[in-house]
This record gives sequence, structure tokens and C-alpha cells, in this order.
Amino acid sequence: MARPSIQLQGGRRPPRRRNFNGFWFLALLALAAIAVWVWYSYKARSKQSTPPQAIPAVADPVQTPTASAVQPASSTPIAGSNAVVPRRIPSPLVPPATHTVPESPPPASTPTPAPSPTSAPPESSGTHSLSNRIRVPLKPEEEPGSLPATNSLALQMALAAQGFSCGSLDGLPGAQTGAALRAFQLQQGIEETGRPDPETVRRLHPGGRLLVSRTITTNDLEHLHPVPATWLGKSQVRHLDFESILEQVAEESHAHPRLIQRLNPTVNFGALTAETVLIVPRVDPLPVHRAALIRISLSQRWLRAYDDHEGLLLQFPCSIGRMAEKRPVGTLHVVVTVKDPNYTFDPSVFPESPEAHQTRTKLIIAPGPNNPVGVAWIGLDRPGFGIHGTPSPEQVGRTESHGCFRLANWNAELLRQRVAVGTPVVVEP
Repeated sequence: MARPSIQLQGGRRPPRRRNFNGFWFLALLALAAIAVWVWYSYKARSKQSTPPQAIPAVADPVQTPTASAVQPASSTPIAGSNAVVPRRIPSPLVPPATHTVPESPPPASTPTPAPSPTSAPPESSGTHSLSNRIRVPLKPEEEPGSLPATNSLALQMALAAQGFSCGSLDGLPGAQTGAALRAFQLQQGIEETGRPDPETVRRLHPGGRLLVSRTITTNDLEHLHPVPATWLGKSQVRHLDFESILEQVAEESHAHPRLIQRLNPTVNFGALTAETVLIVPRVDPLPVHRAALIRISLSQRWLRAYDDHEGLLLQFPCSIGRMAEKRPVGTLHVVVTVKDPNYTFDPSVFPESPEAHQTRTKLIIAPGPNNPVGVAWIGLDRPGFGIHGTPSPEQVGRTESHGCFRLANWNAELLRQRVAVGTPVVVEP
């Protein structure tokens, strides 16, 4: 069926009505975008035209200076030492792009320098913490934050404080430290592992403030004398004193000379002067308990002292005779004790010495720490045999003697104070 047509007046078709809604929406969106762009442009120009303002002073994260303390430069002490490093104080008007925040002190894994001769000790008490002072120079392989017992020096000092000596303190693990640990464990009635296991550490309580300051005096320097190289030369001096401050300080602190050098890496020990301050291990006196029995093991190279109830009091490393036929085995007794003894050089006892072949007479060697028998003599009831000190304590337990039992000077003197005439000495193979 045909669609009817509409005829209007005048015979013309009415114009079609167009839809302008989409056009106006796009136009409004464009105007909005232009307005936003104009607004952001205006804000950017306004920000750039704002004059710069002064930036306030930045507080120092290490130390907040007061008005009187603000100055071009100051010094901050390194933790655990007396050395100082320069530290800049920030200027009150430093732009952010150029301001540098002062660095914090070096971490514990960086070796810290020792005090200079003219500087004062860092702590008024004169003591220093082992953990932040010497852990790295002595045990570089240790992990930060390890227990004090893992530091060999702390362990050796804790054992020595209980009467179980490792010989000269050196801060290094070894056979003598293991022997001292076993002796302590034997005394405590726990498993003898020879290692710093948790139970041993709990009973030892190692660590703490174990280092002290030692100031060199004029008197120390005046008493230094070279030790003659020959027996005849030694017989011609009045006293065999220390040869150097390093030797003296090491013996006073029961330490190996190399340990003293490691504790004071910036000190020139060849040119020390009075008022030089050194850092050394602290030595505390042991309580005096009379020893009722001495036992010496030739195979283990130790000397032990027991009380009246057979309780273990002390153990020291011990050097024994070089030749087996000169090692007395059995029960001996103390017949004499002498502090600071002299020494009689008998050429027949030293067949390996060329000087002994040329010297036909006995020589009397003056007393002193460098006397061949050290600072203490405990004579036994076998002629020519005794327990004594030595001028080379760091070699005790590692070298052999001419037949006597040799201890470090400080251990020989400690034992001398605890024995009496008649004390039995049992020498075991």
C-alpha cells in the first residue's frame, strides 16, 4: 500500500530538524580543558615569580649545637678511642642542593686508632669496653654482635681471673686456651670439651670492661737497661731490668708484646716518652689460697695446684726439660722459695754454648725480670731442680728447658705465694 504524502500549504515540504546536542557537549568539554590549562599555567607562572626565601638551619643529627657552639668546624671523638676527626657544623643558610649531612661515626667493623701520646683516655674511669675497643683488631673474622665469649681475649682473661692461665694473653685461640678451658670445666664438674660452650660461658661470665689506661712515667724510662748478650756480661750488671717499655708493659699486664702493639696501633714503641698513655689488659689479683699439692704433667705440659680437699685451684702452662733423662718423675717436695733470686751459671749445664766451653768458673747472675729463672724460684728436693719464672714468658709451654719447670713470671710468683716448704710436687709422665 502506498505511503500517503503530506501536502502543506504552498505545496512545499517542511525542513528536517537537526540534532545539535553532541556539538554543544564537545564545545563545553573543549572550553573546560582550556580553562584548566589556563589555570595551571597561571599557577606555574606565579610560583616562578615568587622570590626565594632563606632556608632555616638544619639541626645536626650527631650533636645539636647551641648558639655559642656554632662555629666553622669542631671535633667529634671516635667511639672507643681518643683520636678525633674533624666534623663540619652546617651553615644556617645552606641550600638543600648543597647541604651535606655529617656522617655518623665509623661502624664497629672498622679498626679504630689508639690514643695518641698526648690525648687523654676516653673514659673518666680509666677503663674501656672490650667489645667496642679491640674486637676487630684481635678477631677480624668475628661477626658483629657476637657474644663476648667468642672473643678469645675476653675468654682468656676470664679464665685467668679464675686461676686458669693460658700463658701470655694474645687474644688468639689455641692449645693453651683449650687446656685452660678443660681445667675450668673439670673444677666446675661439667663436661670437659675444651670449648666455650654455653654452660662454660655462663659460669665464666667473660666480657665487660677489661682494658685500662697505663701512663708511662719518667721512672719507667730510667729503669730500662739493655741485657748483655753474654753470661759474663750479665754477671757484671747489678740488676737485669726490662729492656723496653713494650716488654715491661706486656709483663705487667700478663700479655704477649704483640697484643700490646695491636691494642695501640698508632704508638711508636721505639720512641716512647713520659706521659704516653697506653691501653692494656686489666689484671686483678687472685685471692690467696694455700696449695696443699702440686701436680705437673710432662705430656700435657701443665702445672696444677690443689687445696686440702683436692679441689683444683690453679693451672698454668709449663715448659719441661729438653732431655727425657733429665725429667724427674715421681714425688718431690718444696725445700725453698725465693723472690727475685739470682742465678748461678754453671758451664757444665750448657754444653751447647760456645761461651760455656771458654768459661771455666761459675758466674753469679743478678736478679731481675730478665734473670734466667725470672722473678721467683721454688727449689725442690732434687739438686738443681726447681719451678721458676723466665725472661721469655710468651714461649712457656712451647719450648723446653734444661730440666727445671718453667712458668711465666707472674704465674711463678703467684705459685710461690701459695706453696710452703714441704709442699709435695708430683711429676707425672
